[in-house]
Parts: sequence; structure tokens; C-alpha cells
Amino acid sequence: MVSHDTMRGVVLTGHGGPEKLVYRTDLPVPTPSQGDVLIRVAAAGVNNTDINTRVGWYSRTPQNADDASWSGDAIQFPRVQGIDVYGEIVAAGSGVDAKRLGEHVLVEPCLREAGGKPLETPWFLGSECDGGFAEYVVVAARHAYAIRCDMSAIELASFPCSYSTAENMLTRASVRAGERVLITGASGGVGSAAIQLAKARGAQAIAVTQASKAQTLHEIGADSIILRDRPYLEQIGENEIDVVLDLVAGDHWSELLDVLKRGGRYAVAGAIGGPIVELDVRTLYLKDLSFFGCTILEPEVFSNLVDHIEKHRIRPLIADTYRLEDINLAQEAFMQKQYIGKIVLSVSGVSAN
Repeated sequence: MVSHDTMRGVVLTGHGGPEKLVYRTDLPVPTPSQGDVLIRVAAAGVNNTDINTRVGWYSRTPQNADDASWSGDAIQFPRVQGIDVYGEIVAAGSGVDAKRLGEHVLVEPCLREAGGKPLETPWFLGSECDGGFAEYVVVAARHAYAIRCDMSAIELASFPCSYSTAENMLTRASVRAGERVLITGASGGVGSAAIQLAKARGAQAIAVTQASKAQTLHEIGADSIILRDRPYLEQIGENEIDVVLDLVAGDHWSELLDVLKRGGRYAVAGAIGGPIVELDVRTLYLKDLSFFGCTILEPEVFSNLVDHIEKHRIRPLIADTYRLEDINLAQEAFMQKQYIGKIVLSVSGVSAN
């Protein structure tokens, strides 16, 4: 139950720098409508998408805020960001089984329903609708997945966005046991998740990273390491990789196609090294390569992820924890990239069940 009408939270007031994030203690607690649940947020992870949305990086036209959301529409301000949510269901709208009250849940980041109606174009939590950087959030009940394990709230909040993104890439690219999978940006949230999830499928995980992070990536399952500051071809050779999971793009992008086998698959869900690359189309068609852009989650991805968590096939990697009101410090640490895993905000401190 909720005994008050206002809550603490951080609102994004417009595109720009950290000054656009405003911590408030007087935000209205959202009300669940038909088919919705109200979740008291225990913890929320910090992700690249938070910064990308804040600065308007998703816009394909510089200085244009009309297409700066995940869906290609304008962000409606003020907006509570936060795509990673773990918490407890404390209220429900009509049509939701009352037995769900008290459930501890992870929220699926890719939303196909809101306000009791299916969405023609999926929304993403914290982009097209308010997310987890506040004490409470409303989502359709179908997107709140009960989770039963002994991990902490901080650990559980590290999973939804990064791990579902990684599992979606593996699903779209149909990764199978025994295949060699090259993972760029392997020390980040999605990359480190992809290592573990590739291993859970019986694949070989080859991680692209810097030397200082190699040992930790070996410890979480990476079979071999490729140093990101050396040419990939020198370290791997041509036509050696079945699947590339790319989170970086950037200057070395064309080499990713060179190391792929004939008939190889390339899946992408990020471009932190730079979104504009040079493609020799002859490489694409002469090698019979398949490309997969991975944003909207396949229907089975999140339930598969929850199953992996509950059966302890994957483990959380927590780099650091911050208070909600210290979100600017958390994002500053995030941007320095001197860590492996996830940075998580403690919101209301609900414990795991």
C-alpha cells in the first residue's frame, strides 16, 4: 500500500548536460490504470541509454530534438528516466489479480502495452514513459515479471536492460552451442552479460577489451581476449568467427566483417565508438553475411532471462552503488568507463525475497 501522494525522484527537464537532471521530493505518485501495476522501486541501474537520451544522441539530425527517443519521436519533458527496475508491486489497477500484490519483480524494458491497450510501436521504460529513477513506477502487469531468488535488490536491478539486450542479440542471431562469438565492448554492462549468456548456450565467447580488464572477463567466462587497441585481423585472422555481437561500431567496424566466416551473422545494439561506419557492400553479399539490428525484444527473451537468473546460470557484476540523489556522480563514474559491470542507484531499499 502507498500511504502518501508524493515521492522522491529525478526528472529530466530537457536535452543537455547533467544540469538537466533535477532531484525532487514532491513528484506525484503515479496511479495504475486498467491492467497496470504500481511498483515501489528498490533499485535502478544506470545505462548508456540514460546519457544518450539526455544529450539527444538518438536524433539522426544534429540539434534536432524531434526524433531523440528510442522510438524516433520527441521526448516528453519532464521525464523520469531509468530503464532498469527491480521492486515490489504495491498496488494494481482493474483487471489485475490481487494475488500479485507483494510480488518482487523485474520490469521488462521493452513495453508492448500501456494503459490497458496494446502499443502499435513499443515504448521503452524511461524514454517514451516514466521509468525507475523514482520511488514508484507504473507499468502494464504483463511487463512485471515475478523473480524468486536470493540476490540483493542492487544485484537484481543490474539485469533488465543490459542482460535482456544481450539475450536478444543472441536470440536474433540464433547463436548455437559450439559457435565462436566475438563480443565488442565486453567489459560494459551488455558486453559482460553477453559473455555469460553466450556461455549459457554452450558457445565460445571471445571478448574485445583492454588489457587491464582481461583477467576479470576470463573469470566470468570469456574463452579468449582480443585487445581493442590492436587490429582484430592480426589477433583473430580472416573467416574465423561465426557471430559478432557489436556494441561499439567505430573505426574498427569493417574488420568485424573480415573476421566473420562466410554465412556469418552480425548483431548490433550499440555504437559507443561512433555510429557512422564505412561498409564495402561487396563484403556483405560475397560472404553471404546476415545483419541484425537489435532493439525491440523478441517475445521470449525476458522470460528466458528470468529463468537464467533464478537458476543461477548468470551472475550480476556490480561496479558501484549510489544514492538516487547522487545520480550525477553515478553518471560521471559511468562515463569514465573504468569499471566492469553495472552501476546501480539505490532507491527505496526493498530487499530481495
